[in-house]
Amino acid sequence: MTLYGIKNCDTVRKARKWLEAEKIDYTFHDFRDDGLTSDTVNQWANIVGWETLFNKRSTSFRGLTDAEKSDITQDKAIALMVQHPTLIKRPVLVNQDRILVGFKAEQYQAWFA
Repeated sequence: MTLYGIKNCDTVRKARKWLEAEKIDYTFHDFRDDGLTSDTVNQWANIVGWETLFNKRSTSFRGLTDAEKSDITQDKAIALMVQHPTLIKRPVLVNQDRILVGFKAEQYQAWFA
């Protein structure tokens, strides 16, 4: 199981604390330090939908050009998320072909039940 995110994100920290408190073994993958491939992001998008992954409320999104913000398709969104990983809603928890985006303790509890 892998938890993807960035280490200084508060939501990622909450998810990591929750996993550690529940003694759930996971590997942490930092978007910024370790990077992401378009294959990985494409796989996630095919499972949960690119709209779920793509964070239009992020500071990174606001920093995009008007051309980058317009006419967003799955392919364009994936390319932008690979280029700017902080556009991805965090954290992304991956366990084989199951993916959970974001963190809410109740969702994690149900996911591991």
